[in-house]
Amino acid sequence: MILTPDNEYLAVLDACVLAPMPLCDTLLRCAEEPALFRVLWSNETLNEVHRTLIKFGYTADQAEGRLRRMREAFPEAEVSVPPNLVNGTPDIPDPNDKHVVAAAIHERAHVIVTANIQHFPAELLKPHGILVHHPDDFLIHQFHLSPGRILEVLDTQASGIRLQRKDVLQKLKNGVPNFVRLVEGQI
Repeated sequence: MILTPDNEYLAVLDACVLAPMPLCDTLLRCAEEPALFRVLWSNETLNEVHRTLIKFGYTADQAEGRLRRMREAFPEAEVSVPPNLVNGTPDIPDPNDKHVVAAAIHERAHVIVTANIQHFPAELLKPHGILVHHPDDFLIHQFHLSPGRILEVLDTQASGIRLQRKDVLQKLKNGVPNFVRLVEGQI
């Protein structure tokens, strides 16, 4: 992918937003051309997604297939984080998430998108210029930046599973309720 001014905003996605299929699908479709942002993740994040998908009831083949398709769709997304950077990152409440912070620092990301906001204290990331957004807030920001593109993403997502936008919004309601209310209020 060649970066353009429209997609130089770098977002590291945590495993907790990549595992739930409807949310992952929405976020990744936003990162497709014309991209609203460039998506990044670490290998460790994808390993965590794999373990989570198995817990969700996916077979190993299904989980591996999903990750393979993500890697194929976004070959530039996977970040190799030097181990010394992981070890040297700020102490955060969940040390298992240090690879997420290290990926964000290493790639000079603008934001970490995670449902586990408490794992990424803003005061520790501020010196690196990294924001932390819940996916609800992140998608609301994306909607305000490009409402037409977000509606297009939701419609494409719906047609891909032979449903309508309202059905996709229903699937997203638990994870990103404020975003869903915002979109529903616009249509």
